[in-house]
Amino acid sequence: QGHLVESGGGSVRAGGSLRLSCAASGYTFKCMGWFRQAPGKEREGVAGIYLGDGTPIYADSAKGRFTISQDNTKNMVHLQMNSLKPEDNAMYYCATVTGLDGGHWLCRPRNEGHFYNDWGQGTQVNVSS
Repeated sequence: QGHLVESGGGSVRAGGSLRLSCAASGYTFKCMGWFRQAPGKEREGVAGIYLGDGTPIYADSAKGRFTISQDNTKNMVHLQMNSLKPEDNAMYYCATVTGLDGGHWLCRPRNEGHFYNDWGQGTQVNVSS
């Protein structure tokens, strides 16, 4: 399997911004996405991107504040997080969809992950009031 390495997490005040990055290596991917999990809560999908053409797919919680983008020359995706709120506190995980044949629907960031089948170790995001 491949390697996924997240970076860019940290601590910010409410209203601030962070840019998360995920570098992938080892195999090809249909999708890359971001998920998060806060203590005591279930995993929540954030955003996914179809690497064939860069089509983004967002969970409702991310729309209007977060932007996912790809840099296919580096096999990397980014998550620009603006207008952060304390409710965004979580460990953020990068994940990939590989070995499956399909279109954009494969990349939908469903909370349980669904088609995402490889996961990074996460990067922590803390937002203070």
